Amino acid sequence: DVDAARAESLAGFVGAVLPFGNIIGPLVIWLIKRQESDLVDRHGRDALNFQISATIYAFVCFILFLVVIGIFLLLALAIFWLVMVIMAAVRASNGQDPGYLLTIRFVR
Repeated sequence: DVDAARAESLAGFVGAVLPFGNIIGPLVIWLIKRQESDLVDRHGRDALNFQISATIYAFVCFILFLVVIGIFLLLALAIFWLVMVIMAAVRASNGQDPGYLLTIRFVR
């Protein structure tokens, strides 16, 4: 259970290799493993919501590139994203809820 929850959190790194992999990775693991336990279901849902939210925030930052502030916002978003993914993986290892910040709840 903990391994699947941790994998869901870390699956966001797939986005470094594949476009929208940060969304597809957690989605696939969540769809396959969500019936195993409540912890896996919660982590998968939260990871998916966070990755969708982060992708939307990144698009907004790209649009704001025209006003130059987008460069700084995108850098801040990248650092925030990395910290949140690592913290969620650690929390999954401890059997805790992921605790993603600034997440829009698309999947309930």
